[in-house]
Amino acid sequence: MRTIFKRKSFILSFLIIMVMSLLLSGCGSQSKQTASSNTNSYSGKPAKYVFLFIGDGMGMPQVSSAEIYKGSIAKSDNPNIKKLDFTQFPAQGMQTTYEADSFIPDSASTGTSIATGFKTNDGIIAMDPSKKIKYTSTAEKAKANGMKVGIVSSVSIDHATPAVFYAHNPSRNNYYDIAMELTKSNFDYFAGGGFLQPKGKNGDKPDVIEEAKKNGYKYVTTKEDFQKLDSKSGKVIAVNPVLDKAKALPYSINNNQNSLTLADFTKKGIELLDNPKGFFMMVEGGKIDWSGHANDAATNIYDTMALDNAVAEAMKFYDKHPDETLIVVTADHETGGMTIGFAGTKYETYYDILANQKISYDEFDKKVEEYKKSHTPENAKIEDLLPLIKENFGLTVLTPDEKTALENKAKNGDKEAAKQLQLALNDQDLNSLKAALALNMKDKKERGNDQQTYLLYGGYEPLSVTLTHILNQKAGIGWTSYSHTGVPVPVYAKGVGQELFQGYYDNTDIAKKFLAVMGVSKS
Repeated sequence: MRTIFKRKSFILSFLIIMVMSLLLSGCGSQSKQTASSNTNSYSGKPAKYVFLFIGDGMGMPQVSSAEIYKGSIAKSDNPNIKKLDFTQFPAQGMQTTYEADSFIPDSASTGTSIATGFKTNDGIIAMDPSKKIKYTSTAEKAKANGMKVGIVSSVSIDHATPAVFYAHNPSRNNYYDIAMELTKSNFDYFAGGGFLQPKGKNGDKPDVIEEAKKNGYKYVTTKEDFQKLDSKSGKVIAVNPVLDKAKALPYSINNNQNSLTLADFTKKGIELLDNPKGFFMMVEGGKIDWSGHANDAATNIYDTMALDNAVAEAMKFYDKHPDETLIVVTADHETGGMTIGFAGTKYETYYDILANQKISYDEFDKKVEEYKKSHTPENAKIEDLLPLIKENFGLTVLTPDEKTALENKAKNGDKEAAKQLQLALNDQDLNSLKAALALNMKDKKERGNDQQTYLLYGGYEPLSVTLTHILNQKAGIGWTSYSHTGVPVPVYAKGVGQELFQGYYDNTDIAKKFLAVMGVSKS
């Protein structure tokens, strides 16, 4: 009996292996038309129009959270996701994110790998670890090959990720020097955020904006002037009409009606860059990273969706030029160690309650600052701020009777009652908020910098980050860090040469794959 069983198992295993071999050989024969599987070689017609979207800090948890959130607010009776546009791309892969000196990288080093095909140390912009050799980016090679080039970001345009495509500097913090390289790059379109040090660190150097104008750039800062831009405008630097203190676009969750969006800048970039020789455009969703650092899930999700809206603009262009266009969406690294699942909610998630958050953590900071103007550390009370907390995060305090009534309704299947219970602040939550407010009321120099304080607040305003932690945990979302993590990140591709981006490879391969598909020399 045992012998017959073994013989049947052998036959079944043999048949499975044969079927898998046939399937794999079939897939391989398709990819051989233009590329060898999981390599950087390409022999098809070069892509004329090339888009690279980088969700800074956007790992799989960030992508999945956006899809779960969209599905959750659709009021389905069962677990449901609503896919982003780019997650439906036919070619998907994964890339490593470690760098020359660290398994947990920064945006300068990962950006350098993606833009140039070479690893470097954290903090270095498109140069080797010794800070002596300058690496040429895909954008610079595309420009030298006759293509127009656009660089778009939702953060300052001299920040690390956009900078690696046009600048070469030993430190990402040399914002003025980086900006001066921008003015000399001869790229055709810069858009989104502004400049952090337009006149240098001390404000005593030649104005970057004036230097850009001298080098032929048209500089616009209003919606009206932005809308007037067309293919005859020449080289353009378009800065968002609304900038935060870090010269970046407002978070998408804040819905600032005076602001342009990443999608607006992408759409206009297509209009300005379209020409017979083609173009290369990099678009960065930089504030996905910033909200990840702050552990603010709702804000993170909204900025991930904002990047997807920008990708949708590229897709409209792709639909008109499907045989000439390549669109790739990826990340430089993951930020925050975001997880779908929290110990307190066990096997459940409640993403729909994130819709109760109306503003980002930094906007709530401003409301707390207003409160501090009329209160002292001695008379500040969390009860004073509970109405603001309910208005902006949906979190409430229930009386025993209210809680009992909601529990009875929830037992009978009332979903709204269950939602209100999930948003209720318990004693532990309230104690955490009271401790955070007490620290918030102190001068920053008096708050201390011990390990426990950092683990609780990460250097952010204590009350705001405590509120996002509480809401996130009630939704079933956890965070492990206020920094980056070292996990691989996804890659999505559609269009000419899309098959090159399938598989699992190093982040330096991204640049090599782009150069291959564009038909641009790697040297």
